[in-house]
Amino acid sequence: MKIALMDSGIGLLAATAAVRRLRPDAELVLSLDPEGMPWGARTPEKLTSRALSVAEAAAAHRPDALVVACNTATVHALPALRARLEPRLPVIGTVPAIRPAAAGGEPIAIWATPATTGSPYQRRLIEDYADGVVVAEVPCPGLAEAVERADERAIDTAVAAAAARTPDDVAALVLGCTHYELVAGRIREALARRDRPPPVLHGSAGAVAAQALRRIGASPTPGVTPGGAVTVLLSGRPGVLPLPALAYPEGRDLTEVAPAG
Repeated sequence: MKIALMDSGIGLLAATAAVRRLRPDAELVLSLDPEGMPWGARTPEKLTSRALSVAEAAAAHRPDALVVACNTATVHALPALRARLEPRLPVIGTVPAIRPAAAGGEPIAIWATPATTGSPYQRRLIEDYADGVVVAEVPCPGLAEAVERADERAIDTAVAAAAARTPDDVAALVLGCTHYELVAGRIREALARRDRPPPVLHGSAGAVAAQALRRIGASPTPGVTPGGAVTVLLSGRPGVLPLPALAYPEGRDLTEVAPAG
């Protein structure tokens, strides 16, 4: 089994780790776009062009499925990616975990990039999956970029600013950018409250990994021997994981797997 994942940067690490937990034996193709990042600052047309290029580079390695491990790329490029690659290659997008977060009926918050916050796409998801639930949309300027650089001080600053914009009564928090899952622990600490438990965090990585397996008719086998090779593509060319990836457990774990070659 071979699973490809794509993103402009290391935001794909959370979904990659989730795939490895479900299928440690799967070969992985990680297709990043350091020459084109950040995607969120681009027009939808230019973002889609970059995403198609990154996806086709991954598709050339003949994976069984392609995970678009980026919320922004899913919003703007998923239809074009599916039109280009399916049905020969299933393409799985990343959707914010609004439905499980809102299931309890209590107020929730969604942390997302400024480009996604308030977007028609996110508003439709709120209408579809959180109807009747109070939802606070919290923009997080600079957080994804700080995570991408593994800039500790910038991460703390961006997390603190977003936490200050988050209402005190929220019971659940949706991590609406794949980068944010890499610093979930720090987000949880920033939202700690004396009078009540911190909000429950909801990421997308686990659900995306499970959906990728369902699309190809595969079952999770977490107990198998690890060892699937890892291929890294940087703007279409063979490379290695960017150094900041090693600041996170999800990135360091990948270095324990023999690279493809």
